[in-house]
Amino acid sequence: MSERTVGRLTLLSRAPQFRLLFIATAGSALGTYLTAAVLALQMNHLTHSGRWIAALLVADFLPIALIGFTLGPLLDRLSRKKVMVSADIARCAVFCALPFVTQPTAIVGLAAVSGIATGFFKPAAYAGLPNLVDGDEDLTEANALFGTAENAAWVVGPILAGLLFKLFGASPAYIINAVTFLFSAVLVARIPAVRLQATTALTRGYWRDVADGFGVVFRTPQLRTVLIVWNVVMAGNAALNVGEVFFATDSLHSDGIGYGVLVAATGVGLMLGSLAAPFVMGRVSIRRVYPGAILIMAVGAFAASRAPSIWVAAPLAAFMTVGNAAAIVCNQLLLQRGAPDAMRGRSIAVIMSSTYITLAAATGAAGPLKDALGARALWACAAGVYVVGSAVAFVLIRLLPRTAEATAPAVVLEPVLDNGAVVLEEPEKPLPRLDPRHPVERIRTLLDEVDETRSAEADRLRQKASATSTRSHV
Repeated sequence: MSERTVGRLTLLSRAPQFRLLFIATAGSALGTYLTAAVLALQMNHLTHSGRWIAALLVADFLPIALIGFTLGPLLDRLSRKKVMVSADIARCAVFCALPFVTQPTAIVGLAAVSGIATGFFKPAAYAGLPNLVDGDEDLTEANALFGTAENAAWVVGPILAGLLFKLFGASPAYIINAVTFLFSAVLVARIPAVRLQATTALTRGYWRDVADGFGVVFRTPQLRTVLIVWNVVMAGNAALNVGEVFFATDSLHSDGIGYGVLVAATGVGLMLGSLAAPFVMGRVSIRRVYPGAILIMAVGAFAASRAPSIWVAAPLAAFMTVGNAAAIVCNQLLLQRGAPDAMRGRSIAVIMSSTYITLAAATGAAGPLKDALGARALWACAAGVYVVGSAVAFVLIRLLPRTAEATAPAVVLEPVLDNGAVVLEEPEKPLPRLDPRHPVERIRTLLDEVDETRSAEADRLRQKASATSTRSHV
């Protein structure tokens, strides 16, 4: 066993709260990937339509985008622990209901409810993760462990899905997933809330908080880089996702098990990429790893699109997702290093929302494209999009100042009185401004003017009340 692998395993023993979150997410990930494949197979069986597959995918992740844009500040103001437990319980209820549903519209609706819960859970989990480990090296290892567990579930889940769906139908997979979400809720409930959230952000007004989330993303070089690059990459991911089940069953003349093998192969690649990323990044700069990983995605996707059989396509798809996993680790590090804890939840939510909006739009376009061009052509198109994404990453990552690759500075908290109790609060300081013509800056300026007007009116009323009180005493 390598020294780095031993280091990851010792991290699980050294950080008990991280271990709880790791086991919780690993267990629910297995059920999630199991049912994701079963949902695609069931929808294909019911409709055999690219448009319905696209609708299923959009229903799953579009709520995540809407939540991040409109409700992102809640992830920093509410207890992350309560948000995650509530999301797990909601997803458990969804998958308890799915065995009794057979209409495509109802399946899509329940997928949307699950997507809403995921939209709260994922950014809360990734925002809390840096607080459960010590130091930048442990954070890299923690992200790699998360990725490895999720991708191992990606390997096992689709194969089990193909077997279960062929032998028993969709219901057993849905029940298994419901149990994994319940298991996750129990484990997350055991993590002290203060460990997931060092400080609760004070509100400056709801829509001001929303604007601040956008402002942090646009101002911070690391976050801005991820925002632009991953929006490009997501368009390619949409083409792969919509075409995948048809690529396996129609283009490669396989069955449900063959589809499970193809998806599992991508999971193997993701797992290997997650394991290798920290090792590579310990020796090669992120400036080279990030664009190189996306270029690997392009090469693998194009080669797989030309494959004559599932047994040739599967290893090529695995090669493609090695790059995908490495790029995801780069994304996570840039996000977690760039945003302070008090703003991390809404920052991650804004970026997730933006990329999922792109994924939703591209998925909606990919459904008709698949019906018109076929699954092979759709995968080749994805490869072209990845080439563009690699080029954009190559340019933007080199524009980052060297200091921007470091961890965000720790927030120094000051004791203040709140209704007689002493609490720790981040000292208020002016946020750096964007270009005055920027839409986010215009919103902030408008909110500042509203605050100033309210403050002036409050001062006027206090002075009036004071004058009235003075006259009454006279």
